[in-house]
Amino acid sequence: MTSKQRMRLALALTAAGALSVALLSPAAAGADTVRPECPRSLACDWVPAAYQQTGDPEDKDTYGNYDTANRPDSNAVKFIVLHDTEVDYDTTLKIFQNPANQTSAHYVVRSADGHVTQMVKNKDVAWQAGNWYLNTHSIGIEQEGVAAEGAMWYTSEMYRSTARLVRYLAAKYDIPLDRQHILGHDGVPPTSAAGTKNMHWDPGPYWDWNRFMALLGTPTAPSAPKRSELVTVSADFARNQQEFRDCEKNVDLPRQGSSAVPLHTEPSADAPLFSDPGLHPDGSPGTNCAADWGSKISATQQAVVADRVPGWTAIWWYGEKAWFSTPPGTRVTTPTRGSVVRPKPGTSEVPVYGVAYPEKPEYPTDFVKPTVGTPLVYTIKAGQAFPGGGEAPTGYYYAPTIDASKPYDHTYFGGAQKYVTVQIGHRIGFVKASDVDVVRAGS
Repeated sequence: MTSKQRMRLALALTAAGALSVALLSPAAAGADTVRPECPRSLACDWVPAAYQQTGDPEDKDTYGNYDTANRPDSNAVKFIVLHDTEVDYDTTLKIFQNPANQTSAHYVVRSADGHVTQMVKNKDVAWQAGNWYLNTHSIGIEQEGVAAEGAMWYTSEMYRSTARLVRYLAAKYDIPLDRQHILGHDGVPPTSAAGTKNMHWDPGPYWDWNRFMALLGTPTAPSAPKRSELVTVSADFARNQQEFRDCEKNVDLPRQGSSAVPLHTEPSADAPLFSDPGLHPDGSPGTNCAADWGSKISATQQAVVADRVPGWTAIWWYGEKAWFSTPPGTRVTTPTRGSVVRPKPGTSEVPVYGVAYPEKPEYPTDFVKPTVGTPLVYTIKAGQAFPGGGEAPTGYYYAPTIDASKPYDHTYFGGAQKYVTVQIGHRIGFVKASDVDVVRAGS
């Protein structure tokens, strides 16, 4: 089993007005007659992931590989998460069909021909994102491939199939086609500061985000004056030749095209790479490891310009300045019109969360496990701004057992506190709407 598979086994985090959700029986969940939820133009079949207990029949808490729900009526679907499998297509299906693995995704896309297999109904919660809040509000799509070998696996057929599927799902659930809602697994935040180092980095630096977002019908194009404070990274995949390292295997990866643009602490290629404080709490420099997401920004991600000098641009990134090379005559960034988030006047810094959970008093008084969010290590300081501003659903889905046998089991608790999404760095985050102003930029 690879390190990534072992990490995925930890995704079954049993966490979750009160709204009860009816359970499907395991037999119904795996019915062969289920019609896959796909656009008609897409080759798609249904192979159910396991929904079974894995131990003592009296132990209803130990099971796999997903939770039943009634989305979007029970909890809104507002995000789509793209993964890679790290194993081949057939092995992936077998993993999701074994409840002991405690992992799943709604869809799996095959590399060779773009064939799509649905394994979890969209109304249900797949165990896929490594963040329970995102699990309950997202659809996960696994793509056959290995992140460190991405260009070998990410075929034209895969790009086209995944794009058709994402367009279909985004239209069905009213999901914006932007990078604060169409996420790589490397864009999913941890639920707490302690969990930062355990987050995944797929589909990795070799997924061509420019190509993919263009297939979604949202190519990067100038929409603001040249000196706009809001920009979209638009480095050309083929020309953006980068050298990264697979630090898990201690192997240098070949120089090749990439969506990732390295970030430095100063406007110089000799300056240290940016150090994500969640990944490097000791303050050590960032690295060129493919898994070190904090030291790089991806094409089609947006950022707010903090400074400019000839040949270099600084952006606000995880609460600090980060610099990347923007040589004259190149189109590394594109001026963009959109919304940005700033601390309210008089606020020195705003905490950033990886979830948008209700406040403790909003749970029933007899509920024994109220779950609230805790701040991550990142903050938005006075004078800084970050892309975002879209409202994130506030709520917690409680689903600890396979059969809803505990009080409030399979219940969604909504909250009154409003949160908005921000592109705090490579990963998104959430801030309380009461702490910030959302303003238009690039006009």
